[in-house]
Amino acid sequence: MGYLPAGIAFGVLAQVAGVPIWATIMLSIVLYAGAAQYACLPMISAGLPVGNIATNIAAINLRHVFYGAPLLQYLPTQKLAKTYCLFALTDETFSVMTSLPADTRQALILPISLFNQSWWVLATAIGVVIGSALDDLVPHLDFALICLFVILAYEQFQTIKRYFPISIAVIGLIIASFFTSHWLLLVAIAVCMMLILARAFLMQSKVVEDKTIGGSHDE
Repeated sequence: MGYLPAGIAFGVLAQVAGVPIWATIMLSIVLYAGAAQYACLPMISAGLPVGNIATNIAAINLRHVFYGAPLLQYLPTQKLAKTYCLFALTDETFSVMTSLPADTRQALILPISLFNQSWWVLATAIGVVIGSALDDLVPHLDFALICLFVILAYEQFQTIKRYFPISIAVIGLIIASFFTSHWLLLVAIAVCMMLILARAFLMQSKVVEDKTIGGSHDE
């Protein structure tokens, strides 16, 4: 249900930006990436080349590469369904799927992906119908997506209780803010990747060291 306000906000902002109705709906069907859809509106309005828009969207959606890995074993076996689930693996779907019991994930990933996109497309259509009237009444509509991310992060933390992801996200954001404002997300993701790899390396080294010490004691 969190998709409704965020999707409606996107539809309204697209109308304010002068994006045609058909293009707005197609963005939610073919692109289907909330943050990237919000970000591409000013680029479309400015008439930037398709290559520039695609590059920016790819940078914003780089985080999706990491979403697939934990869920690969739960993807449907049918090729078309598997392809769609990978396409539709958004922040929200990932958050819901990783909060579910492992034994229910494979059965639910396809219907959840379909329902989530259906809600997003429906909400976009509602926003298009409402038009700029809502933007005049409620300013800063794009903040709806940030609110949705905050709620999802909180709910996932309540389920998983892991502090490391939150810690590296905060550290990554702080470090990235010292270097750039235009590419903040991309730099923050790069910093988080390095921190994740460093942690994995340290943990692996500790495991090897423990095995070595254990083997020495056995001898």
